[in-house]
Amino acid sequence: MTAEMYVPKFFVKQKLTMMVNRYEIRVANPDGTEGAVMAVAQQKRMAFKEQVTFFADESRTQPVFGFKARKKIDLNAGYDVTDANGQPIGFFRKDFKASFFNSTFHIEGPGFGGTGSERSQLVAVLRRFSDIPFLRFHFDFNDDDGKPLMSSERKGSLRDKYTVTVHDDRVDFRIAAAMAVGLDALMAR
Repeated sequence: MTAEMYVPKFFVKQKLTMMVNRYEIRVANPDGTEGAVMAVAQQKRMAFKEQVTFFADESRTQPVFGFKARKKIDLNAGYDVTDANGQPIGFFRKDFKASFFNSTFHIEGPGFGGTGSERSQLVAVLRRFSDIPFLRFHFDFNDDDGKPLMSSERKGSLRDKYTVTVHDDRVDFRIAAAMAVGLDALMAR
């Protein structure tokens, strides 16, 4: 069953500001270049309950989806991904026990569930002991049968830029975008 909003590839860029983390989500053109803005996300820094809202454009007047922590300051809490009306459409959470040496997340949506972790154990360990701004890290998510769901690949640059590839058409764009931004925001990139 194909997701309501399936997008096979898109880009995420973090924009640096003083009090909020902002992200720009752009569709990938057929030639692999950046296309139109699909959403703009905003997260308040140092909030007691993590919440990221995705808007239709830079004016940030029309929310289109988002994610929010289920609990305040709970390291093992999950995050509900919601549609424009606040109705749950998916879920993800960090697995803190499994993340000791290699960051691991669980993701689910209608008709799928899976786990994602960093592709390189070496990079995972290096990230814990250094703050190298251009260090590339990649996450691969697979369903419970080992079939690829999505991947998020950080590009080597001073600004956080990611290429997100959604391999499985069951994965809704909103859930994939929330997970991609969540990887950056929750890992304090």
